[in-house]
Amino acid sequence: MKTDQNKVLAVIPARYASTRFPGKPLAKIGSYPMIRYVYEAAQKSNLIDKIIIATEDERIRETVENFGAECMITSENHKSGTDRVCEVATLFPEYNIVVNIQGDEPGIEPKLIDGVIQNKIQHPEWEVSTAVRPFKETEDPLQPNRVKVVLTKSNKVLYFSRSLIPFPRNNLPHPIYLHLGIYAYEREFLLKFPILPRSFLEEVESLEQLRILENNYSIGTYIADDSYPGVDTPEDLKTIIEIFKKENKLK
Repeated sequence: MKTDQNKVLAVIPARYASTRFPGKPLAKIGSYPMIRYVYEAAQKSNLIDKIIIATEDERIRETVENFGAECMITSENHKSGTDRVCEVATLFPEYNIVVNIQGDEPGIEPKLIDGVIQNKIQHPEWEVSTAVRPFKETEDPLQPNRVKVVLTKSNKVLYFSRSLIPFPRNNLPHPIYLHLGIYAYEREFLLKFPILPRSFLEEVESLEQLRILENNYSIGTYIADDSYPGVDTPEDLKTIIEIFKKENKLK
């Protein structure tokens, strides 16, 4: 149950200077820029109290303020979206839960956002909550850009990997979980995260979230039934446009 002691700040990091896809948050899906779809999904959450889009670029700031969102210009030197979210969180001490909603997830659904937040509220012993879903039969879990997750019986994360985990050595039927890019943080932990030493596992897999596990903190999960693909490349953008066309979601 949400109380006044569980005020939730959502931060949507939106970096213009993406190496693989410069200007990605402003890429058009129909008549809307991608970032607007993410923002409007966050607006429909039942648990978020405040939403801020965080960027390093005036073009993004101008665009999002034109459609009515609150925007902050953050440092150009951040190495990750988490660092950008942390900068915003330092300015809002009254919010004890901070949600990082990726700016390249135009299909993210309010139900999934609220599931991750509710898990964090129900499990204060978890420093972080995130989301996973089972792989579909049509998806290839061997692709390294699709991050796999293994869980405990209580749905805490044991490990994230770009490799297939668990490996089906005995061909036993088992779910393979895909990690989804959303995090709800305990604010005090989020402020500590950037000063934690980069971990060996993080460096090997190139997965920032492994720093949390290797430093003995907990990540719990909300298990979703389904999700839309995120956008990493221009080809991914074409895919999401086609999906939105078929489902009449284009704005």
